[in-house]
Amino acid sequence: MKKILIANRGEIAIRVMKTAQKMGIKTVAVYSEADRGAPHVRFADEAVLLGPAASSESYLVMEKVIQAAKDTGADGIHPGYGFLSENAQFAQLVEDAGMTFIGPKPYAIKVMGNKLAAKEAVRDYDIPMVPGIEEAITDVALAKKVAQEIGFPILIKASAGGGGKGMRVVSNMEELPEQMDRAISEAQAAFGDGAVFIEKYVASPRHIEIQVLADTHGNVVHIFERECSVQRRHQKVVEEAPSAVLTPSLREAMGEAAIKVAKACDYIGAGTVEFLLDENKNFYFLEMNTRLQVEHPVSEIIAGIDLVEQQIKVARGEKLAFEQSDLSINGHALEVRVYAEDPLDNFMPSIGTLSTYQMPTGNGIRVDNGFEEGMEIPIYYDPMISKLITYGKDRDEAISLMIKAIDNYKVDGVATTLPFGKFVCEHEAFTTGDFDTHFVKNYYSAQHLEEQYEEERKVAALVGLKLYLENQKSLKTPIHSTSNWNKRND
Repeated sequence: MKKILIANRGEIAIRVMKTAQKMGIKTVAVYSEADRGAPHVRFADEAVLLGPAASSESYLVMEKVIQAAKDTGADGIHPGYGFLSENAQFAQLVEDAGMTFIGPKPYAIKVMGNKLAAKEAVRDYDIPMVPGIEEAITDVALAKKVAQEIGFPILIKASAGGGGKGMRVVSNMEELPEQMDRAISEAQAAFGDGAVFIEKYVASPRHIEIQVLADTHGNVVHIFERECSVQRRHQKVVEEAPSAVLTPSLREAMGEAAIKVAKACDYIGAGTVEFLLDENKNFYFLEMNTRLQVEHPVSEIIAGIDLVEQQIKVARGEKLAFEQSDLSINGHALEVRVYAEDPLDNFMPSIGTLSTYQMPTGNGIRVDNGFEEGMEIPIYYDPMISKLITYGKDRDEAISLMIKAIDNYKVDGVATTLPFGKFVCEHEAFTTGDFDTHFVKNYYSAQHLEEQYEEERKVAALVGLKLYLENQKSLKTPIHSTSNWNKRND
């Protein structure tokens, strides 16, 4: 594999390119008209314009992406995450075109891309699953029957897709018909498939995911867990590795379950198996993401493994160079997603120009970034600007370093989620590890952040006053008649 086209944009495109270039592999960027001057375009060895700004006319047009790969002589295509990364049809088209899709086979993507099909695939592997109905439904009468059997509260979930779309928590029978209709309508609008299923709602879960890696020779390992419980609207915003609550025995059990899930669909490459962990430390299979995750850096850091490099090597047919017994956890890593969103305005997108954009640097700090000063935040794509990652010898050090890094991350022109990230890292529930997926609902509000701002302003004002008074004192010099500074030139 001598040349790879990266079918993505922003920080993940640059992230993949860095590893490819390190391996001596040429890279091809693709871009829309809105991204013509983007850093990932300049970073690549070659770049191809796909089309207009809208992703539906550029990044999501499979034929254009494949033609760009053909025109530039690329051997393989890395999809990154989002866009076409979990599209089985695209993976098949890449293979049909005689190129290598750097990811799993179409079968695995298709099976794991449907939550019900995924549950069916792992049914015979003795993997714990949340009680519920194992088939897609749209019938309210059947939904009521299932709800009576498993008991309230229940969770209605879209069979296709994720990201919180088509998901509703229902507390009682009276709410069920309306919430069912809303979930079906939302799922249809988001995924073109209104089928939903019902399962028992785990009231206070933690969201734990296991990174897996599999080659084409039957070898599968897990690269430990990531804690992804700090979420807003079912979207992860702060992630870390390892989890503060997993014991060695629980980590081993969840890791083995994740390996079984990978084997159930003949998985190849890097993937993530997601679990819910209840308050009694019981875990349940949730789904599998058949791609590189946004939060993969925290796993890379604690395990000392470049996951993109492993993806490329597996795609080339190489065996994994290590076994499970060779892997160990070293230190602690934390990631805060930096979105162009306003945490004081219900996390609404913040569009504008990055008039100031200065990233933190130093030991234990990594920024996976896709923007630079002077750039505009486009309205057409996901508003994530970068990922801020810190690493320490333990969790406390990683958190402390993250707070300092956020303070040194200077952004003007748009609102970002950096203040929210700092709020999380300083909150007692997070620092003690005593939190779950309801962290935002239970502890965060715009008012809390405003109060934090006000306190910081007061401290800054007091520090400023102290420095001013000290400077005034040190600058006062006695007036001597012999000083030339005091002589007037009349």
